[in-house]
Amino acid sequence: MFQIITKKFSELTSNELYAILQLRSEVFVVEQDCVYQDIDFKDQKAIHILGFKNEKLIAYTRIFKPGDYFTQASIGRVVVAQNQRKFGYGFIIMEQSIKAVKEYFNETTIKISAQKYLKKFYESLQFEQVGEEYLEDNIPHIPMVKK
Repeated sequence: MFQIITKKFSELTSNELYAILQLRSEVFVVEQDCVYQDIDFKDQKAIHILGFKNEKLIAYTRIFKPGDYFTQASIGRVVVAQNQRKFGYGFIIMEQSIKAVKEYFNETTIKISAQKYLKKFYESLQFEQVGEEYLEDNIPHIPMVKK
């Protein structure tokens, strides 16, 4: 069973925070072979969306109110464990993240910095590319907005 929990940074348990950092490191650093500073002191400002399957964190995002990351509200650090991607959890956690942006910040315009290879995935959630491709940590990204 897939369960989503939404928490502010101060509400996270040490085990939840550890699981978040482990999953982000597993995918963004190890799997994508990208050395970058994941711990960026923005987690404290974010609302965290955690997706658990059988009590194990397998999906995650963090959301920001306008001005905390981009001018618009935003969703970032979108991640699903590699062995869980074929089950649609990425779509589910993004839908919940979009709902959380509306619930927590009363915003419907959301900006993301999307890895280019996921463009069609984000388009399926009504995000549109709004600028040119750029490199972030040596990975092609595109700016996308959902209105």
